[in-house]
Amino acid sequence: MRNVNLKAMLKSITSQAVFIILVLAAVFVLPWRLVNWGKLELQNASTITLSGEAKEDVRSQIARFSAGVTAVGDTKEAVTDEVNRKVADIISKVKEFGIPEADIQTQNISVYKQSLQPTGYENPQTEILTYPPQTRQQAPWTANNSIGIILRDVDKASALADLLNQTGANQVSGPSFSLDDTSASEAKLLEEAIKDARAKAERVAEASGRKLGKIITVTEGGQSVPIYRSLEAGVDVSKTPVEPGSQTVFKTVTVVFELR
Repeated sequence: MRNVNLKAMLKSITSQAVFIILVLAAVFVLPWRLVNWGKLELQNASTITLSGEAKEDVRSQIARFSAGVTAVGDTKEAVTDEVNRKVADIISKVKEFGIPEADIQTQNISVYKQSLQPTGYENPQTEILTYPPQTRQQAPWTANNSIGIILRDVDKASALADLLNQTGANQVSGPSFSLDDTSASEAKLLEEAIKDARAKAERVAEASGRKLGKIITVTEGGQSVPIYRSLEAGVDVSKTPVEPGSQTVFKTVTVVFELR
């Protein structure tokens, strides 16, 4: 009985081995490349692309100012000392106003000597030439120093503008209102923009007799746009109300949906 089972097992193993050999031979011998398998195409899933947007008006959070001093004189030391003295006084008063040192930044410092042409050569077509040419004894020096200021309490913008206008600064600009942190608003608006795109896509799908599927891709865009204002030095800003206003934060997205 045991011999019969052993023979049957050997016969089965031999048959399987022969089958495997024949299959391998067919794979390597037959010209499969010449076989016409027909046309195989991978159909792209139907999609629909819609844009969505969301926006929110956010009150301005910071105001930026710039204050500078320019001096002209006969010597480099004189104009430099005048500018440094006046700018130091401006910085001191700005700090007393409540602006921290971290929100005061030097923007530009320059000292240069102006170049002058001899009198009589400035406009040869209209001036009468003299000999010898008359020249100034000394070309004047010009010095400039300006600072940037960030005000984080925008309700005090009018008061700070008034203060700067009353200092020795002969170049004052601002306030320029902007937003400081929009992360919370942008996160909320991103969700709303995607919902807006989905609502549009659902209407299009329903109108075409289809059903809307999952989101394939989302492309994000959109940001807040700052509004700039400026004041000329010498303007009586104490009588001019300054309103911080608001900034419009917006988000736009382009969403590709699956269409079933």
